[in-house]
Amino acid sequence: RSVGVLYSENTLNTLQYLEQYHAVAVNGAKNPQLDSRISNAFVNSSDPKLAINWLMGSLQKQFGSVTVYNNLDALVQARPDVVVMLDTYSRLVSKRNNQVEARFMAKFYDANLQYIGQAEGSRAEQMPSVWVHGKAAPEIAAQIDQQTELQVNALKQFDASLKALVKSGSVAHVASN
Repeated sequence: RSVGVLYSENTLNTLQYLEQYHAVAVNGAKNPQLDSRISNAFVNSSDPKLAINWLMGSLQKQFGSVTVYNNLDALVQARPDVVVMLDTYSRLVSKRNNQVEARFMAKFYDANLQYIGQAEGSRAEQMPSVWVHGKAAPEIAAQIDQQTELQVNALKQFDASLKALVKSGSVAHVASN
């Protein structure tokens, strides 16, 4: 049972956003004035590979053979049993943003690109600003760690949704034909 994965425009933009955010966090971690607990929390919460590795791992647990394709033409030529459009969106805290969001969706199609179902997980949370003077470093770090927890909770929700979809038989039936 082979699965071909395409990343949506959202996913490509999100990966780029996370890579930039992560680069700033890694660069900021070099600042000796910044408490290491805070910089580590920023670096960990913005790991660009966290969600993608998790999502790909989830698909591999359910289907075995999972390949990411750069475009639809390459995917169509490979003729996988199941096609997955992976759509992800993340927003992390910044000085201008205190709404943290993580949305993960996988839309499943059969070999003829007929829609057969989807798995999803999402979380969003308004976070109090971490840029308030007088907050202690451990409190700020704990707040930033909530970004990681939020992403992981959305990913766990995705896993539960994926298991339910596979159990329902629609995707498994297509994959076994």
